[in-house]
Amino acid sequence: MRNLIAAIDLGTSKIVCIVGEKTETGVKVIALNEAPSKGVNRGEVVNIQSVIDSVMPTIQNVENAIGEKINDVFVGIAGQNIRCEQGTSQIIRVNPDEYITSGEVREITSQMMENYNRSGEEVLHAIPQSYNIDDFMGITEPVGMIGKQIFSNFKLFIGKKTSSELRKSAITRARLNVKGLILEPLASAKAVLDEDEKEVGVALLDIGGGTTDLVIIQDNIVRHTAVIPFGGNSITEDVKQGCGVSSKTAERLKIEKGSCMSSLADDRKIRINGIGGRDNRDIPYKHLAEIIESRVEELLEAALYEIERSGYKEKLNAGLVITGGTAQLPNLAGFAKLVTGFDTRLAIPDKTFSEAETSILKPSLSTAVGLVLMGAEQMAKEGKGYSSTSPITYKQEEKATVEKVIKEEVKEETPAQPKENNGWGKFWKSLTTDNVFKDNDA
Repeated sequence: MRNLIAAIDLGTSKIVCIVGEKTETGVKVIALNEAPSKGVNRGEVVNIQSVIDSVMPTIQNVENAIGEKINDVFVGIAGQNIRCEQGTSQIIRVNPDEYITSGEVREITSQMMENYNRSGEEVLHAIPQSYNIDDFMGITEPVGMIGKQIFSNFKLFIGKKTSSELRKSAITRARLNVKGLILEPLASAKAVLDEDEKEVGVALLDIGGGTTDLVIIQDNIVRHTAVIPFGGNSITEDVKQGCGVSSKTAERLKIEKGSCMSSLADDRKIRINGIGGRDNRDIPYKHLAEIIESRVEELLEAALYEIERSGYKEKLNAGLVITGGTAQLPNLAGFAKLVTGFDTRLAIPDKTFSEAETSILKPSLSTAVGLVLMGAEQMAKEGKGYSSTSPITYKQEEKATVEKVIKEEVKEETPAQPKENNGWGKFWKSLTTDNVFKDNDA
């Protein structure tokens, strides 16, 4: 049996279904399919049926590619309502002379998540920051130590229950089982950051269509996350309004002709076809760049504010890493360094994660690749087998569905038979045509 892990990234602009395979050398992405997203706004599911209509064809394309039916998936979760909060836990151990086990540490984390009881909210992730074991302070790895008291510090990543429920509902109605919800900025970080960056301190900015996710990691520990409530779609809308063009044309202009730095734009002009037979128009490159620059600067300043608020601004020795679809804007890295002061690089998923063409490894797929990697990691920690897929049986399923429908229709159309609850019923039954003819023959 192949060890396959499936995941779905429900983004504002696109939906991605992706499958990875666990091998001796790690996890390899073996298939993915993406399609325009419907029913998702700023990272939140708002129309379940529209999401299903987008997800179903995407899933079937991947199933056909791998020759397996997908049953279980890890699903990314994001949205402007997700926030970060500090949490603490304290326990007294029954047997203080015994070694602290990894199972005991996992239990502390589970209890931290379960004990959060604020109405309408739930903990998506509880990430340990440090432990105090009796008189030993600031411990990051308590397994193997002994002690009577464990005091734990956590970062809690909290979201609305309705957001999780809507996301799960859309996936389950698409005939899939949700194996787990994973915070999308954590997934992106898993896919694009290297170990040295996570150790010395780094801020990752994932600029999606509807929102921009920020995650800060230092000493290999997630220290802070935040969601900025606008992304690439806001830039497109600004271009639409500023240039007086359609949304489709604005998106094309942003991708093909856009730039984050108006100072680098030349004096050329872009010819735009007139709408409804009107005359063609010329838009200066510099004007387009000024529109994009203004919104990107606002986004970077919002990210810088969150970095300062986290308290880790002076500890980000690896600077800033940018990924997501909007990371492909020309001059973005240089402009980000000017605005934030951090050395900046643009990131794509590591090519070692894929056996497919390297052309699919682009910034817009960072979250999807990370979901597979984190899903595989979660299954390994839980000691669970890889049973996310099964042989494709589309024809058998369709036949069974048709037979079920036919049986139900026949059952509805067949009139109920009268009960034979007295002697008259038996008498009339005896007067069948055959019996009458037999008596006459006699």
